[in-house]
Amino acid sequence: MNAVIYTIGVVVFVIGVVLSIALHELGHMYPAKKFGIKVTQFFVGFGNTVWSTKRGETEYGFKAIPLGGYVKLVGMLPPAKDADPHEVRKTNTGLFTQLISDARNAEYEHVDDKDLDRLFYRKPWWQKLIVMAGGPMVNIVIAIFLFAVVFMGFGALTPTTTVQAVSDCAITDAEAGRTCQPTDPETPASKAGLEPDDRITAFNGQQIDDWEKLSETIRANGSSEATIDFVRDGRAMSATVATSVLARADLDDPTKTVEVGFLGVTPTEEMQRQGPVYVAQVMGDYVEGTAKAIWHLPERMVDVTKAAFGADRDPEGPISVVGASRVAGESFTIDDPSWSERAQRVLVLLAGLNLFLAMFNFIPLLPLDGGHIAGALWEAVRRGFAKLRGAPDPGYVDVAKMLPIAYAMGALLMLMSVILIYADIVNPVSIS
Repeated sequence: MNAVIYTIGVVVFVIGVVLSIALHELGHMYPAKKFGIKVTQFFVGFGNTVWSTKRGETEYGFKAIPLGGYVKLVGMLPPAKDADPHEVRKTNTGLFTQLISDARNAEYEHVDDKDLDRLFYRKPWWQKLIVMAGGPMVNIVIAIFLFAVVFMGFGALTPTTTVQAVSDCAITDAEAGRTCQPTDPETPASKAGLEPDDRITAFNGQQIDDWEKLSETIRANGSSEATIDFVRDGRAMSATVATSVLARADLDDPTKTVEVGFLGVTPTEEMQRQGPVYVAQVMGDYVEGTAKAIWHLPERMVDVTKAAFGADRDPEGPISVVGASRVAGESFTIDDPSWSERAQRVLVLLAGLNLFLAMFNFIPLLPLDGGHIAGALWEAVRRGFAKLRGAPDPGYVDVAKMLPIAYAMGALLMLMSVILIYADIVNPVSIS
């Protein structure tokens, strides 16, 4: 049965990935068509074509390897300066010059005179910006939507004021996990007679509705005496005790410790639906984490390469779609979750993937969308300054000159993908 459920998790995740890719490409194609740009192909995947159909001037289809997709926007590369797009030179001296020339030739191979005003490079910079940013922005919208479904629809595990456990001894965060010793001081909660399932309702006369408020109040109490009101089996009760002072992690900077008040209770966690502010906070945390992951990607790829040849795999390191699919399968079986929990886990995984795809694509280097976005913005700046100075229009930005970097970047991304997939096969990340 577990094998079947595992497979369901993998299939659901893969379908989600394919849909995310398709919607990303739709984010490019829809505004492109609205702006009159000629679009000849819309494909999900790479490699051999599995299925395709033509509607109007655009061919739609799927390819064998679902690791990406593309939309063919005609005229992304402008012709060489002072050159007719129909008469691009056939040969050049120099490898990179020849590569650029060949790319221009391929770009204009099927361009007719009637298409000249529909070429991507001839459009205003702001239209280019919208078209190229459309894909990553769709991924961001998908991430927001999925996070909203999870946390506003299903909810999030939230600590409550109901006591789950009472600590027997007062020990610091650094000592957490060790057993209590006879010389360890008794916790204030134990002295007060608090028990599991007690629901704390007030602290020093201040009404308490949530764990965050209770925790802040306890920490601020220091070693002072406190009156704790709580409900046990439907009966209102009260106890008075002085809280201890312990070195605890700073809430604003977890790397630091501060001397704060300590009671010694662990809260019960319940699934509670959250609001838009909570979703925004989660998105902010994910954005920060994703930015750090992208920044440290080169050094982490070194660790993945070592792991591919026998070293220990970092469970927090990067993984490929293959690895993410395995994680999705495991998330459907680990701890025997309910179907609701399974749905939440795979949706969070897809939301995180979409956010990563968006932020990675915003990197201002070709062949990523960010490279074309940077070109459009640079064109706006150049033309704006020229207009202010009364200088001649500098014309379109020739992104073809960046093709050597694009080819190098493309080769690097392909190599990274191969290493990640290989590592995910021979030394996979596991959450079990």
